[in-house]
Amino acid sequence: MTLFARRKRFSFHDQERVLKKLLERARHTSFGKKYHFGKILSSPDMIRAFSEHVPVYDYDSMYREWWVRTLNDEENVTWPGRVKYFALTSGTSQASSKNIPVTGHMIRAVRRVGLRHSFALTQMDLPSGFFEKRVLMLGGSMTLNRENNHLTGDLSGILTRTLPIWFHGYYKPGRSIGRETDWSRKLDRITREAAGWDIGIISGVPAWLQILMEKIIDHYGVSTIHDIWPNLRIFLHGGVSLKPYRSRLDRLFGKEVVYLETYLASEGFLATQSELNAPMKLVVDNGIFFEFIPFNDRNFYPDGNLKPNPEVLSLREVEDGKEYAILISTCAGAWRYIIGDTVRIISGRDFSITITGRIKHFLSLCGEHLSVDNMSDAIEELSRQTGCHINEFTVVGMPYRNRFCHKWYIAMDETRPAEQVKEWLDGNLKRLNDDYAVERGHALSEVFVHQLPHQAFYEWMKMKGKEGGQHKFPRVLSYDQHADWENFLRSREWLNQQQDKA
Repeated sequence: MTLFARRKRFSFHDQERVLKKLLERARHTSFGKKYHFGKILSSPDMIRAFSEHVPVYDYDSMYREWWVRTLNDEENVTWPGRVKYFALTSGTSQASSKNIPVTGHMIRAVRRVGLRHSFALTQMDLPSGFFEKRVLMLGGSMTLNRENNHLTGDLSGILTRTLPIWFHGYYKPGRSIGRETDWSRKLDRITREAAGWDIGIISGVPAWLQILMEKIIDHYGVSTIHDIWPNLRIFLHGGVSLKPYRSRLDRLFGKEVVYLETYLASEGFLATQSELNAPMKLVVDNGIFFEFIPFNDRNFYPDGNLKPNPEVLSLREVEDGKEYAILISTCAGAWRYIIGDTVRIISGRDFSITITGRIKHFLSLCGEHLSVDNMSDAIEELSRQTGCHINEFTVVGMPYRNRFCHKWYIAMDETRPAEQVKEWLDGNLKRLNDDYAVERGHALSEVFVHQLPHQAFYEWMKMKGKEGGQHKFPRVLSYDQHADWENFLRSREWLNQQQDKA
C-alpha cells in the first residue's frame, strides 16, 4: 500500500540542485573560501569538482579544524551565521560526547520531512478522527545546557524545544514532562498521566518505547497498551533494527499497528519509509547531499577506520545490493562527512536503502565480515528457537589461543542450555554469512555465549548516563568497552566463575 498517493517523482537532478544550493549558501564561509566553492559552482561538472577539491572528513578532523571554532561562537565557519544549537551524541562506540551543529536550516529541513510523514498518513485507511489524536514523542530532555551563546543537548530535545506553536497541542508528554532530565522520573510521570491521553502515534527508539509500554500496562493492570490508548495506530521507530524487538512489541498491542521506520541522525533526516512493507528511501531533495564509500577492505581497515584516498561514489554510481558507508554534506555545515553508518542499496533508481550497521560495529578479525544486520537476523532466529524474547545483545572479537574468538552477551531472562544456545547462534550465523562459515573452520576457533538478564544491559546504560532518549546499547564492543562491561557484570555478579573464564 503506497503512503504517498501523489508523491513527487525524485531524480538524481534533485541531488545536483541540493549540492548547488549548499555551495551557494556556504561560498562565503571560511570553509567555502578555503575550498573555492565559487570555482566549484562554475565548473562544468560540479559534483566531480566538489569531490576532487574537498577532502573527506570524519568527526575528529571536522571538529579539530572547523567545528571547535563554531563552538567558540565564531560565525561563518562552515555555514553562514552563528550556530545556536549543538546535538550532543556519543553514538554507541565513543566515550566522549560529540558536538554536532544543528542550524536553523537543518531544523526546518527536519520539519519538512515530518510534514511529509503527516501527508503520508492522510493517504492511509485510518479511522475517522485519527488526526485529532495526540503524538507521543519519547525522546531526550527539552532542558538544554547553555555554553557561551549556544545550547547543547539531545537532538530529540532540541527538535521538541523548537516545535512549531501549532503542534504543541498535539505533542505528548507535554512541555513540563518534556523538560524532565531524569529518565526514570520521566517514565514515571508519563505512566501516571498516560490514561488521560488519547494517543494515535508513538515515536522513539524501540527499546525505550517497549519499556514504557510495559510499565504502563503493569501500572494499570491491563492486558495491552490498547486498553489505555485504543486509538494507537502508528509506531514510528528508528536508531536500531526493529528485528530483536518486534515479537515482544507485537504482544503489547491489542490491535493492528503500522510500523514505520525513519532514519533521523544527529546530522540530519536522511531517509524515511514511504511504502508499507517496503524499505526506506533517501530524502534526496532536502538539504543533504549524499556520497558513498564501498564498505570493503580497499577502503577500510579491519578496525573500521577509513584508509587514505578511499573510493567515493555519487548516488548515480552505486550498485544495487552493495554495502556502503555514507558521506553527507548538509545545511548544518557538515562537508563530505562520514556519518559512521553503513547501508545496503536496495535500488539505486528509487534511492531505497536498508541500514546494515556502523563502520566500527562489525566483526572482521580474520575475514568473517559479520555485519550488525547479520547479527540482528541471527538473534531474531535465536529468539524463535529458544522461545525467549531477546531485545539486547552485544559481541566482542578478540585473540584466543593463537587464533580468534567471538564473545556474545545475550539478554535472556529465561536461560536455556548453554551449548544448545551456542550451537543455534553459530549455525544461524553460518547460514547467513558465507565468510563467517569459512572462518569458523579456520581462524575463528571459538564462540562463547553468555546469557544475561535484560536488566544488565539497561543498568549499564544508566550507569553510563545513557539511559533513554536516542541512546542504544552498542552491538559490538571495543576492547576498552569490553573490559569495562565485564568489570560491571562481575561487580553485579552477573558473570559466574565458569563464564568468567571464557
